[in-house]
Amino acid sequence: MSSASRTSFARRVALVVSAIVVVVLATRAYSGVRSLLGSGGERGGDVVLTAPRSVEEDSATASARPVMEVPDSLLGRSGALRFTTLTRAEAFALPGFLETFSEEAIQRPSARIVRQGADSFVFFTLRAFADKRDGFVNGYRLGDWPAERWLMARNYFNPDGFVEVMPANVSLPLSRHFVLGDFLTHDQQDIWPKYVVLEEKLIDKLELVLQDLSARGYSVDRAVLLSGFRAPYYNDRGVAEGMARASRHQYGDAADIFIDSDGDGRMDDLNRDRRVDLRDVQPITDAIVRVERRYPELVGGLGTYAAMGPRGPFAHVDVRGTSARWEREVGGRKSAAKD
Repeated sequence: MSSASRTSFARRVALVVSAIVVVVLATRAYSGVRSLLGSGGERGGDVVLTAPRSVEEDSATASARPVMEVPDSLLGRSGALRFTTLTRAEAFALPGFLETFSEEAIQRPSARIVRQGADSFVFFTLRAFADKRDGFVNGYRLGDWPAERWLMARNYFNPDGFVEVMPANVSLPLSRHFVLGDFLTHDQQDIWPKYVVLEEKLIDKLELVLQDLSARGYSVDRAVLLSGFRAPYYNDRGVAEGMARASRHQYGDAADIFIDSDGDGRMDDLNRDRRVDLRDVQPITDAIVRVERRYPELVGGLGTYAAMGPRGPFAHVDVRGTSARWEREVGGRKSAAKD
């Protein structure tokens, strides 16, 4: 082969190799963008993060949802839970999860919905706590947990991770009375995705309390959460106003609640004395005590508050694992904040 022929052949080989390299790099870049944006076109989102907009839509889509056997233990003591949160390791170990969905459901935070009888059940795979950088996750401000700033007891360790919330899934039901949006921190309204810490035991306990009240003749058609999860930075801003620095709200296992079955935006007259005051919280606290006595694993804090603006009195309930009690003192003063 002449020198000119060898040179021409070498050039053709170089062009072919260059073309292959370009195709490989383009393919990787495309895959990277798909991974970043998600199949739904939103960062960290997923096409299954779609809550029903109406009863009609729910009926039309229910039959298309995959069927997976949900262990009775995930329904809680109340039998009313319709969700669970899973770390990557927990999702991988859950029987049927990989077969029903895919490995992608483990690798990325998502909400996977399955049929559970006449209801649906949601598996939230968490965004890892380690994804938080300088107090932020994807531009959403969370702050630093107490255990990141000083030594804490075991039940104050950092949470495992966060449920990722998009506009389409805020109305996903967590139980018979509560939806995902009920537990969001009340701030950063225009920032998505948002992140929340959820504790199944808390919502199970709330449902048990409502069941207890209903069994005693109280109307509990509508229970309102004044406060569910509070991001640490948000909680820090309220310390001067009475929020506890190590508040259980930061761990997703505390809620401030009142009953508003008549829909007037304030606490109902539960004791039927024709006025709304702190005594109307007593039926709730009595129910909490009965639930804790029956289910010691749900023991926690119980606080009563005289008012939250025009909404009236309310109760704080949590599942911290140890008993704590506080209430308004004589003269209108409040005991040291413990929520």
